[in-house]
Amino acid sequence: MAIESQAMKDAATEGTGLEKYVNGHVGNFIHLFLTVLAVLVMGAACIALFEIVHRGFPELWRGPDAYQTLHQLLQNILLLAIAGELGLLLLFHRTSAAVEVVMFVIARRMVATDVTAFDLLMGSAALSALLVVRFYYLPGKPK
Repeated sequence: MAIESQAMKDAATEGTGLEKYVNGHVGNFIHLFLTVLAVLVMGAACIALFEIVHRGFPELWRGPDAYQTLHQLLQNILLLAIAGELGLLLLFHRTSAAVEVVMFVIARRMVATDVTAFDLLMGSAALSALLVVRFYYLPGKPK
């Protein structure tokens, strides 16, 4: 963390006055853009959450094929988790958030109905490897 902040400070102090001014404003604009994008993603996730609760869960009891409905519901819930983690990744730029996004994407793929045994095996191995990376090799305490 200290190395990154020192490198950023060095980059901000190098160059002419015009370059410093432009770099500062472009950096602020990019940060603002990512924040707005994260808010939009979280807003869409909240709308989707309402849609799932309002229409998805009652469909489990009304629908003709409860198993297929449950599969679709699980995929939608994992998609919401992906959206939430993506919003965190856009805001905080944490490596753990990136790993968690990939984990949710793999889990969502494994829940799909058209996966083969090989896909399940490779997905399980990938999830196991990502869990090991997340808990043992990333800095910071896992939450």
